[in-house]
Amino acid sequence: MLSSTPPDSLLVACLCADWCEVCRDYRAVFEQMQQRFAQAHLLWIDVEDEADLLEPLEIEDFPTLLLAVGTQARFFGPVMAQAQTLERLIRAQLAAPVAAADALPDPALAALVGRLRQRLSTSGA
Repeated sequence: MLSSTPPDSLLVACLCADWCEVCRDYRAVFEQMQQRFAQAHLLWIDVEDEADLLEPLEIEDFPTLLLAVGTQARFFGPVMAQAQTLERLIRAQLAAPVAAADALPDPALAALVGRLRQRLSTSGA
């Protein structure tokens, strides 16, 4: 069954590793944000289990977040593993109008956003 995910919805992907203690602790915070921001789609991606999905990107710092509105990557980088930081980033993207000028110009990020959107549409999320 295909999802009814709006094409301009906010996608928040946390790129972490299971062996990382900071990531393991942060996961609960990340999952709580999904409950607070039902209009956003939050995905937890283990960089080692899903290396093919992330190719050619290499994630070296944890946690790393990717925020996209529609097909446009709007933020990509490591963040402090704090609820306040995540909430601020989500609120800023939900409040911002979608504009092509806001997109990060990296084709690898655009391709990753496309793959993640495809995952959402096929998972029924």
